[in-house]
Amino acid sequence: MSVPRTGRRVLLRLPRTTDEAKFLAVVKASRTFHRPWVYPPDTPAGFRALLHRGRDTTFRPLLLVRREDRAILGAFNLSQIFLGNFRSAYLGYWVGAPFAGQGYMSEGIELLLRYAFGTLELHRIEANLQPGNGASRSLVRRSGFRKEGFSPRYLKIGGRWRDHERWAITTEDFRPESPRGREGLRSR
Repeated sequence: MSVPRTGRRVLLRLPRTTDEAKFLAVVKASRTFHRPWVYPPDTPAGFRALLHRGRDTTFRPLLLVRREDRAILGAFNLSQIFLGNFRSAYLGYWVGAPFAGQGYMSEGIELLLRYAFGTLELHRIEANLQPGNGASRSLVRRSGFRKEGFSPRYLKIGGRWRDHERWAITTEDFRPESPRGREGLRSR
């Protein structure tokens, strides 16, 4: 289940038990920045639950790590991974406050899409985001997602049912930025 994906400045990889302290430190330092958009695991038990859930074939947690110093910058996750004729998943993500606005997520989401459309051979990825989250909207738009709709009170986040915009991308719409282009989809 190895997932190494390397970009110019970042890499994606599966979380390990040894990541707990660094992961929780980034989450704690970003708590105010993340609210009300996302509530990543912020306790040792929550982190261990994330690792445990990652053993399920329908969920893939991935850390976004800076290559230069191996700092954990944020995370992506693919959930409700369906294979067969559907070949789809939902995308969740967050970046640590100290690393926001530096292009790390743009580079990371391309690696994530290469992995999802290449290694996992998915056909469609859907991202659901709250209407007020302009940074998230910009990220998915730049990455080639298209807005498909609006769902009132769609997901319960932070104890409240929140409206969401539904954005999606299919493998046919994915246009990698890197010079390797589409031929790099199946390579590591």
